[in-house]
Amino acid sequence: MTIFILPELPFQKDALEPHMSANSLDFHHGKHHNAYVVKANELIEEKPELKNLSLEEIVIEAEKQNMEALFNNIGQHFNHSFFWNSLSPNGGGRPNGEILGKINEDFGSFENFREEFINTGIGQFGSGWVWLVENGKKLEIVKTANAKTPITDGKKPIIVCDVWEHAYYLDFQNRRPDFLASFLDNLVNWEFAKQNL
Repeated sequence: MTIFILPELPFQKDALEPHMSANSLDFHHGKHHNAYVVKANELIEEKPELKNLSLEEIVIEAEKQNMEALFNNIGQHFNHSFFWNSLSPNGGGRPNGEILGKINEDFGSFENFREEFINTGIGQFGSGWVWLVENGKKLEIVKTANAKTPITDGKKPIIVCDVWEHAYYLDFQNRRPDFLASFLDNLVNWEFAKQNL
């Protein structure tokens, strides 16, 4: 029984070019994300008590119960699914409305937010993620390693950028700072962020 399904990308595979190539998405979505989904489906067979829970609940339970292999794969499924929705062909730049007001309130300015987001992503040693989250009433930028996700700490994700090398290496080689800047300037889906706020 298949519990988890690789989601369709919410845009055409070439829609993010030149900022993220169709070739990159072929590998990242079609191979990396798909492998996590396949493995998670294998592992969930051994845990029938989890099958009726939501994706978020399974992520939280897998971490709580130290199910490392399941958590690594299901966490990556959750994170990647959230990442695809954090991207848009019409994205990037400065948001407007309520979310810009919250960013200005909690970071002082959009420029401060942009700088902190990029620096936090650069500062994630090795593989991981950089998130804008809501913690109570306040927006924060957090980084997580490997498959870790803020939902296990009770924080609500707003947007995420994947800083595993497979997210950017085909397009940016080792230039993670340029990838993070491109994510914010050209790709971040502020409409999705507004829905999560």
